Formats: sequence, structure tokens, C-alpha cells
Amino acid sequence: MRQLIPVLVALAAACGRPGPAPGTVPAGEWRSFEGSWTAAGDRHAVEAGPGQQASVIDVSGSIFLTGERGLGVGFQGRAVAYTDGKAVSVGRAVWTDERGDRIFSELSGAELATGRRISGRFTGGTGRWTGIEGEYGFEWKYVLDTEGRIQGRVEGLRGRARIVPPEGGAR
Repeated sequence: MRQLIPVLVALAAACGRPGPAPGTVPAGEWRSFEGSWTAAGDRHAVEAGPGQQASVIDVSGSIFLTGERGLGVGFQGRAVAYTDGKAVSVGRAVWTDERGDRIFSELSGAELATGRRISGRFTGGTGRWTGIEGEYGFEWKYVLDTEGRIQGRVEGLRGRARIVPPEGGAR
């Protein structure tokens, strides 16, 4: 019986150790993800030349991620972007998880229009996403674009991310 007690204590200690929280990315480990994003919002446009409109969009909606080793299941996403109506689109996005922790990213691509490829680069985060880095991309599809209101979705949302621990400290 005395020999069994240390084994039972070790098993109890092992069972009591918390594992990583769902959606938590272990420090330094790259995680791939894919998913979908539907968004709606406003477009403010100004004529920028013959047959050319520059515009600013502000959209938000649900992001659903899949994948065995992804970042979690869902986020609320918001993006603000500018397009010159010719060749350049730039913007920023924030993804907020169920706990209120956020992931920030820069967006870039060609003119913001149906079928255009947009790239994102993670620039940081809060809470469990502090130290995040990585990239993602998607193809934008308009569902509705009328009188300043837009709705759309993305296809082929894919990317990868990792958490970089702060210098001199473990996460």
C-alpha cells in the first residue's frame, strides 16, 4: 500500500494540471486556420476621376474558423479600408473573441471589388493574443452594394499565426 501512495499522488497531480484553454495557441507554435467571414456596413465614395471612385468602407460581421489546429472557432470581425478605385486598397481589421480579447491586423490588396484578393498581416493583440504574428488572405465577394450600404463575404480565408513570447519571459 505504501508503494501505491506515491503513484496515486502523482496521478492526482497530473490530472489536476490545467491544459491550454480552448483557442489558445502555445507560444512559438505555428497554427494554420481557414474559415469564412460575412460582413455588412457602409461605403462612402467620392469621384476620383473619369469612371473612378475612391471609397472608404467600414464593415463588421462574424468570422468562423475551422481546422484541427486553428485559433479557435469564432470572432467578431471589423474592418475599415480605403481604396483609390484604381489599384490600391489598404486598411485595418480587429477580430474580437468570446472573451473580449482582440487580434489586430493590417490589410492590403488591389482595388476593393468582387473577386479581388486581400492580404492581412497580424500586428498584435490583447489578452491571450498578446504577441501574435502571422498572415492570412481571402477573396472578397459583394453580395449587396447599394446606396452606401454593402454586404459581402469572403472566400478562401486561410492563414497561419503564432504567439511570440515577450523577451526574457515565458508565456
